[in-house]
Amino acid sequence: MNTSILLIDDDTELCESLARLFALDQIEITSAHNIAAGKAELRSKRFDLIILDVMLPDGDGRALLKNIRDHSDVPVIMLTARGDAGDRIAGLEGGADDYIPKPFVPGELLARIRAVLRRRLGGKADMLLAGDLRIEIPMRRVLRNEQEVVLTAAEFDILLALLRRSGECVTREELTVQVLGRPVGVADRAIDNHVSSLRRKLGAQVGDTDRIRSIRHLGYCYTGFPHA
Repeated sequence: MNTSILLIDDDTELCESLARLFALDQIEITSAHNIAAGKAELRSKRFDLIILDVMLPDGDGRALLKNIRDHSDVPVIMLTARGDAGDRIAGLEGGADDYIPKPFVPGELLARIRAVLRRRLGGKADMLLAGDLRIEIPMRRVLRNEQEVVLTAAEFDILLALLRRSGECVTREELTVQVLGRPVGVADRAIDNHVSSLRRKLGAQVGDTDRIRSIRHLGYCYTGFPHA
Protein backbone atom coordinates (compact mmCIF):
# COMPACT_ATOMS: atom_id res chain seq x y z
CA MET A 1 0.00 0.00 0.00
CA ASN A 2 1.28 3.46 -0.90
CA THR A 3 -1.28 5.73 0.80
CA SER A 4 -2.70 5.47 4.31
CA ILE A 5 -6.05 7.11 5.09
CA LEU A 6 -7.97 7.42 8.34
CA LEU A 7 -11.74 7.37 7.71
CA ILE A 8 -13.77 8.68 10.67
CA ASP A 9 -17.43 7.87 9.99
CA ASP A 10 -20.09 5.99 11.95
CA ASP A 11 -21.46 4.29 8.81
CA THR A 12 -19.70 0.94 9.17
CA GLU A 13 -21.05 -0.39 5.86
CA LEU A 14 -19.64 2.65 4.02
CA CYS A 15 -16.27 2.24 5.73
CA GLU A 16 -16.02 -1.43 4.81
CA SER A 17 -17.07 -0.78 1.21
CA LEU A 18 -14.54 2.04 0.70
CA ALA A 19 -11.77 -0.03 2.29
CA ARG A 20 -12.38 -2.85 -0.21
CA LEU A 21 -12.66 -0.54 -3.23
CA PHE A 22 -9.70 1.70 -2.41
CA ALA A 23 -7.41 -1.25 -1.71
CA LEU A 24 -7.48 -1.81 -5.48
CA ASP A 25 -5.86 1.63 -5.86
CA GLN A 26 -3.09 0.98 -3.33
CA ILE A 27 -4.88 2.91 -0.58
CA GLU A 28 -5.24 1.43 2.90
CA ILE A 29 -8.16 2.72 4.96
CA THR A 30 -8.22 2.54 8.75
CA SER A 31 -11.75 3.13 10.08
CA ALA A 32 -12.86 4.83 13.27
CA HIS A 33 -16.56 5.23 14.03
CA ASN A 34 -16.52 8.12 16.51
CA ILE A 35 -14.34 11.03 17.63
CA ALA A 36 -12.77 9.15 20.53
CA ALA A 37 -11.70 6.26 18.31
CA GLY A 38 -10.42 8.70 15.69
CA LYS A 39 -8.25 10.48 18.25
CA ALA A 40 -6.85 7.15 19.42
CA GLU A 41 -5.88 6.20 15.86
CA LEU A 42 -4.24 9.60 15.32
CA ARG A 43 -2.15 9.14 18.46
CA SER A 44 -0.94 5.71 17.40
CA LYS A 45 -0.29 6.08 13.66
CA ARG A 46 0.78 8.52 10.95
CA PHE A 47 -1.69 9.00 8.09
CA ASP A 48 -1.33 10.61 4.66
CA LEU A 49 -4.90 11.95 4.70
CA ILE A 50 -8.02 11.99 6.90
CA ILE A 51 -11.62 11.67 5.72
CA LEU A 52 -13.82 13.09 8.47
CA ASP A 53 -17.63 13.03 8.76
CA VAL A 54 -19.25 16.11 10.27
CA MET A 55 -21.96 14.32 12.23
CA LEU A 56 -20.54 11.70 14.59
CA PRO A 57 -22.17 9.91 17.56
CA ASP A 58 -20.04 11.65 20.18
CA GLY A 59 -19.75 15.13 18.69
CA ASP A 60 -19.22 17.44 15.74
CA GLY A 61 -16.46 16.47 13.33
CA ARG A 62 -15.57 20.13 12.87
CA ALA A 63 -14.47 20.28 16.49
CA LEU A 64 -12.13 17.37 15.81
CA LEU A 65 -10.89 19.18 12.69
CA LYS A 66 -9.97 22.17 14.86
CA ASN A 67 -8.13 19.88 17.25
CA ILE A 68 -6.22 18.29 14.35
CA ARG A 69 -5.29 21.68 12.92
CA ASP A 70 -3.90 22.79 16.28
CA HIS A 71 -0.98 20.38 15.85
CA SER A 72 -0.99 18.90 12.33
CA ASP A 73 -1.11 19.86 8.64
CA VAL A 74 -2.32 16.43 7.53
CA PRO A 75 -4.82 16.84 4.63
CA VAL A 76 -8.49 16.52 5.67
CA ILE A 77 -11.54 15.92 3.48
CA MET A 78 -14.86 16.52 5.24
CA LEU A 79 -18.01 14.46 4.59
CA THR A 80 -21.52 15.67 5.35
CA ALA A 81 -25.12 14.70 4.75
CA ARG A 82 -25.89 18.42 4.75
CA GLY A 83 -24.69 19.82 1.46
CA ASP A 84 -25.54 23.51 1.81
CA ALA A 85 -22.98 26.21 1.05
CA GLY A 86 -22.81 27.41 4.66
CA ASP A 87 -21.60 24.02 5.87
CA ARG A 88 -18.99 23.80 3.13
CA ILE A 89 -17.68 27.30 3.79
CA ALA A 90 -17.48 26.62 7.55
CA GLY A 91 -15.54 23.42 6.95
CA LEU A 92 -13.10 24.97 4.50
CA GLU A 93 -12.51 28.01 6.69
CA GLY A 94 -11.94 25.64 9.60
CA GLY A 95 -8.97 24.10 7.80
CA ALA A 96 -10.46 21.33 5.64
CA ASP A 97 -8.71 20.75 2.31
CA ASP A 98 -11.93 19.69 0.59
CA TYR A 99 -15.59 19.03 1.35
CA ILE A 100 -17.87 16.42 -0.25
CA PRO A 101 -21.60 15.90 0.47
CA LYS A 102 -23.25 12.52 0.96
CA PRO A 103 -24.28 10.50 -0.91
CA PHE A 104 -21.28 10.45 -3.21
CA VAL A 105 -19.85 8.19 -5.89
CA PRO A 106 -16.67 6.45 -4.62
CA GLY A 107 -14.88 7.44 -7.81
CA GLU A 108 -15.49 11.11 -7.05
CA LEU A 109 -14.08 10.73 -3.55
CA LEU A 110 -11.04 8.94 -4.96
CA ALA A 111 -10.51 11.79 -7.43
CA ARG A 112 -10.77 14.34 -4.60
CA ILE A 113 -8.22 12.37 -2.54
CA ARG A 114 -5.76 12.33 -5.43
CA ALA A 115 -6.26 16.04 -6.10
CA VAL A 116 -5.66 16.97 -2.46
CA LEU A 117 -2.50 14.87 -2.27
CA ARG A 118 -1.24 16.36 -5.55
CA ARG A 119 -1.77 19.87 -4.21
CA ARG A 120 0.22 18.98 -1.10
CA LEU A 121 3.10 17.99 -3.39
CA GLY A 122 2.64 20.97 -5.68
CA GLY A 123 5.68 22.74 -7.07
CA LYS A 124 4.69 26.18 -5.75
CA ALA A 125 4.10 25.17 -2.15
CA ASP A 126 6.42 26.41 0.57
CA MET A 127 6.31 23.01 2.23
CA LEU A 128 5.95 19.44 1.01
CA LEU A 129 4.59 16.63 3.18
CA ALA A 130 5.45 13.11 2.04
CA GLY A 131 4.94 10.27 4.50
CA ASP A 132 7.60 10.63 7.19
CA LEU A 133 9.21 13.65 5.50
CA ARG A 134 8.54 17.37 5.79
CA ILE A 135 10.41 19.59 3.35
CA GLU A 136 10.55 23.32 4.10
CA ILE A 137 11.45 24.61 0.66
CA PRO A 138 12.45 28.26 1.32
CA MET A 139 14.81 27.15 4.10
CA ARG A 140 15.96 24.07 2.13
CA ARG A 141 15.34 22.05 5.27
CA VAL A 142 14.31 18.38 5.49
CA LEU A 143 12.82 16.72 8.56
CA ARG A 144 12.22 13.01 8.94
CA ASN A 145 9.79 12.19 11.76
CA GLU A 146 10.42 15.80 12.91
CA GLN A 147 14.19 15.23 13.14
CA GLU A 148 16.29 17.36 10.80
CA VAL A 149 18.33 15.53 8.17
CA VAL A 150 21.29 17.50 6.79
CA LEU A 151 21.55 17.20 2.98
CA THR A 152 23.94 18.67 0.47
CA ALA A 153 22.56 21.13 -2.08
CA ALA A 154 22.52 18.48 -4.81
CA GLU A 155 20.86 15.89 -2.55
CA PHE A 156 18.14 18.38 -1.58
CA ASP A 157 17.44 19.29 -5.21
CA ILE A 158 17.27 15.64 -6.26
CA LEU A 159 14.85 14.82 -3.43
CA LEU A 160 12.66 17.80 -4.34
CA ALA A 161 12.62 16.82 -8.02
CA LEU A 162 11.60 13.25 -7.16
CA LEU A 163 8.90 14.32 -4.70
CA ARG A 164 7.34 16.76 -7.12
CA ARG A 165 6.86 13.84 -9.52
CA SER A 166 6.21 11.23 -6.85
CA GLY A 167 5.22 7.88 -8.32
CA GLU A 168 6.77 8.72 -11.70
CA CYS A 169 10.18 7.86 -13.09
CA VAL A 170 12.53 10.84 -13.33
CA THR A 171 15.37 10.01 -15.70
CA ARG A 172 19.06 10.41 -14.89
CA GLU A 173 19.30 12.81 -17.84
CA GLU A 174 16.58 15.04 -16.39
CA LEU A 175 18.12 15.00 -12.92
CA THR A 176 21.60 15.73 -14.24
CA VAL A 177 20.44 18.75 -16.24
CA GLN A 178 18.07 20.05 -13.57
CA VAL A 179 20.30 19.53 -10.53
CA LEU A 180 23.86 19.62 -11.85
CA GLY A 181 23.28 22.00 -14.74
CA ARG A 182 25.03 19.90 -17.38
CA PRO A 183 24.30 17.05 -19.79
CA VAL A 184 24.81 13.53 -18.53
CA GLY A 185 28.14 12.07 -19.57
CA VAL A 186 29.18 8.58 -20.61
CA ALA A 187 29.47 6.34 -17.52
CA ASP A 188 28.32 9.33 -15.43
CA ARG A 189 27.54 8.09 -11.90
CA ALA A 190 27.06 11.45 -10.18
CA ILE A 191 23.28 11.18 -9.78
CA ASP A 192 23.53 7.55 -8.69
CA ASN A 193 26.01 8.52 -5.99
CA HIS A 194 23.79 11.33 -4.73
CA VAL A 195 20.75 9.01 -4.62
CA SER A 196 22.78 6.42 -2.72
CA SER A 197 23.66 9.09 -0.16
CA LEU A 198 20.00 10.15 0.10
CA ARG A 199 18.94 6.59 0.83
CA ARG A 200 21.58 6.30 3.53
CA LYS A 201 20.58 9.57 5.21
CA LEU A 202 16.80 9.21 4.93
CA GLY A 203 16.57 5.43 5.27
CA ALA A 204 16.35 3.11 2.29
CA GLN A 205 12.83 2.00 3.18
CA VAL A 206 9.63 3.37 4.71
CA GLY A 207 8.09 0.37 6.44
CA ASP A 208 8.35 -2.33 3.79
CA THR A 209 8.36 0.11 0.87
CA ASP A 210 11.48 1.30 -0.95
CA ARG A 211 11.86 5.03 -0.43
CA ILE A 212 13.51 5.68 -3.81
CA ARG A 213 13.10 2.93 -6.39
CA SER A 214 15.66 2.42 -9.14
CA ILE A 215 14.14 2.08 -12.62
CA ARG A 216 16.64 0.02 -14.57
CA HIS A 217 18.47 1.94 -17.32
CA LEU A 218 16.18 4.95 -16.82
CA GLY A 219 16.27 6.73 -13.49
CA TYR A 220 14.51 6.89 -10.13
CA CYS A 221 11.03 7.03 -8.64
CA TYR A 222 10.04 8.24 -5.15
CA THR A 223 7.62 5.64 -3.72
CA GLY A 224 8.23 5.95 0.02
CA PHE A 225 4.74 6.46 1.45
CA PRO A 226 4.10 4.36 4.59
CA HIS A 227 0.79 2.68 5.35
CA ALA A 228 1.11 2.53 9.14
